[in-house]
Amino acid sequence: MRASDDLCRQFRDAFGAEPRLFRAPGRVNLIGEHTDYNDGFVLPAAIDLATLVAAAPRSDRRVVVRSENLSGATATLDLDAPGARAGDWSDYPHGVALAIEATGRRLPGASLLVRGDVPLGSGLSSSAAIEVATALALLDVAGGPAPARVEIARICQRAEHDRVGTRCGIMDMFTSLHGRARHAILLDCRSLEHREIPLCRGVSIVVCDTLVRHALADGEYNRRRAACEEGVAAIARERPAVRALRDATLEDLERARGRMSDETFRRCRHVIGENARTLAAAEALGAGDLAAMGSLMAESHASLAGDYAVSCRELDLLVSLATRAPGVLGARMTGGGFGGSTVNLVRDEHVDGFRAAVTEGYRRETGRDPAVRACRASDGAGAIP
Repeated sequence: MRASDDLCRQFRDAFGAEPRLFRAPGRVNLIGEHTDYNDGFVLPAAIDLATLVAAAPRSDRRVVVRSENLSGATATLDLDAPGARAGDWSDYPHGVALAIEATGRRLPGASLLVRGDVPLGSGLSSSAAIEVATALALLDVAGGPAPARVEIARICQRAEHDRVGTRCGIMDMFTSLHGRARHAILLDCRSLEHREIPLCRGVSIVVCDTLVRHALADGEYNRRRAACEEGVAAIARERPAVRALRDATLEDLERARGRMSDETFRRCRHVIGENARTLAAAEALGAGDLAAMGSLMAESHASLAGDYAVSCRELDLLVSLATRAPGVLGARMTGGGFGGSTVNLVRDEHVDGFRAAVTEGYRRETGRDPAVRACRASDGAGAIP
């Protein structure tokens, strides 16, 4: 039985109604980390791990969400009296419902059944996957003309800001909606202009999950964003045209160094350098220059571990193991950090050997196995017929 057919059956058993199904993929970011909320550039790809949402309308104004991944845990939101955030998984779908209403669209009630295979906390954006799939489902239940995909991405970003409490950028939601099979996306996070970059044949995207879980909403993510804003304010005293680190150069940062802490300087240095690396990586990948791409990924990881301080022992270990494995073209941490996963470009014929070498080395150093997955770049979110 297909996973979608099984989900429909479970929905009928749980809610006594016939659902429509929606799918939204997770994403892996090849390079361009912590640049999105600085109006910068990113180079992600949607992947073939996804969240499915089955949905049907209700006769009340309640959004009832049941999670198959959490043993049938159920959470209910009254759209007319939403109350405070719960501080758990339900804030993601419920936040989407409230963000849709904030646009002026009035939602009916809805029953939702959620199932996903994007590992939580893995750095592959399970949060965006559930937000996007939920948004498509609720907009379908509401009827009427659907907003543009860019607007849906903004709705999901607002949900994360307002209900979850993470001041994230738009990369994850945008990628989940706009992904294309066998392509990465070079995204300008200010204008949202984007360009599809074909992925090289004969090379696999392999994700290695440390199984160390991060919690971006605990404040570390927001503190780094605040440091970036502090740096922008210091630079703008001399260069008022600088509205975000995207507008600044390393020379601008050096001139403003005396007006910020050393920690803020290092956070800003990562972002400015990462923007330049991302643009160079898009050109290298498009030209098939995998040696250059690999060097840029290595520089990115070093900057994330040093200047931005979002890596951890396990991520550094996986990157070190990967760089010594045969067939590896590039390796770095991916996602918000403090745990989660690394992304690796590996020649197809070496994927099995890579998996064995990394697993053995990680087990030897930590006493546990990583989760190693070869992923395919996939199409973006949509309804499942």
